[in-house]
Amino acid sequence: MNPVSLRLSALRRAFLRHWMAAVGVLLFAVAVAVQAVQPAPAKQPAEAHWVGAWAVAPVDFRELSANPLLQAAAPRPGGDAFRGETLRQQFESALSGERVRVRFSNRFGKTPLRIAAASVAHGTGGGAVSPASLRMLRFGGRSGTVIAPGAEAWSDGVALKVAAGQAVAVSLFLEHPAPFATVHLQASDASWVAGGNAVAAARPHEVKPLPLNHIVTGLDVMSAQPVRVVVAFGDSITAGGGEAGDGAYPDMLATRLRGSPAAAAPVSVLNMGIGGNRLLVDGVGPNGLSRFARDALGQNGVTHVIVLLGTNDIGRSVFPGAPGRPTPPHEVATAERITDGLAQLIKQARAKGVKVLIGTVPPFRNTPYWTEPTEAMRAEVNRWIRSRQDVDGVVDFDAVLRDPNDPMALNPAYDNGDHLHPNRAGHAAMAAAVDLRELQE
Repeated sequence: MNPVSLRLSALRRAFLRHWMAAVGVLLFAVAVAVQAVQPAPAKQPAEAHWVGAWAVAPVDFRELSANPLLQAAAPRPGGDAFRGETLRQQFESALSGERVRVRFSNRFGKTPLRIAAASVAHGTGGGAVSPASLRMLRFGGRSGTVIAPGAEAWSDGVALKVAAGQAVAVSLFLEHPAPFATVHLQASDASWVAGGNAVAAARPHEVKPLPLNHIVTGLDVMSAQPVRVVVAFGDSITAGGGEAGDGAYPDMLATRLRGSPAAAAPVSVLNMGIGGNRLLVDGVGPNGLSRFARDALGQNGVTHVIVLLGTNDIGRSVFPGAPGRPTPPHEVATAERITDGLAQLIKQARAKGVKVLIGTVPPFRNTPYWTEPTEAMRAEVNRWIRSRQDVDGVVDFDAVLRDPNDPMALNPAYDNGDHLHPNRAGHAAMAAAVDLRELQE
């Protein structure tokens, strides 16, 4: 090839290199521009799942009826069993949804519990329901079910639109004798009984109120969006002890969350308090250590737990025990045993990926629980709680509820009269003390 041809060939190769480089830059720019104008991939909706919209911590009826201090547990006229009767229980859903299912419990039963038929509807009060909303429940496609002693059973899901804060009523027909066994004491719920099979009746004849709530222990709502489920775990100060109408801080917290413009997602608050409950030793209901996995971490969709226990452990330490049965040494509460127990709850929750908020023990001067040693124990437990670095939040109920003029006593403005339990204003102050941001994370 002559020199001229060689120069022309070199020029062509140089031109081609520059041209291809320019085209590459152009194509890259076009690709970036196209990517910029294309819409982002649509976010996939969350898979529909069951989440707790209402739940209670049950106790053993036999334990209540043996306690002379719990007058509400006295057997009704006609005995302590249902016989060919319909039980109807009303409560409020903490979540909105269009599909629900119901939990029936025979946790403390000694014999199989036979449910012949059941229904769910919008409750209208006084044992009545909205007829248009009434839905029959099924169990694995069957109209009834048998629940073994110690077990629980969920109904099949059923289409029923409910709104947060709306009353829901569940009815069940107990055709065969069913001894009282699994009950709960939540004052905000109500139960009635009627003769025969009245599960499909909007307003049963001769409906009679019951002093206790039986068998029905949970309502789940189907949700296709993220939901925070907060379990309030504790004793009567959580359950809402004291005079009727005093309310409960978990219920007020739920109302506060529903009205919060900062709420990024729906939040359900489940009240798993039991009046008289203790952390370390069985009392009214199983001890907190033994029931935590089931009553708190076992709720569907649970994301957060607020723990407030220790008052009864501390206060009962001043009593020597029943006549002829002194309290065994291992049952005597100490600050170290209480804090070790609380640490176990924290560890259990974190192992399940559940966030933990822990509350300080409120004051109780001027009650039978108070002595200088129990006050010292309460102060030591609260110091331990306030120092925790392994929890997601501390709720200082002690600081909120105490009397500014006497920090060992309840603020008179928050005292229901027994100097131990908060009144309605006290429960509202407790609900206000919870940082809502900690429940949205």
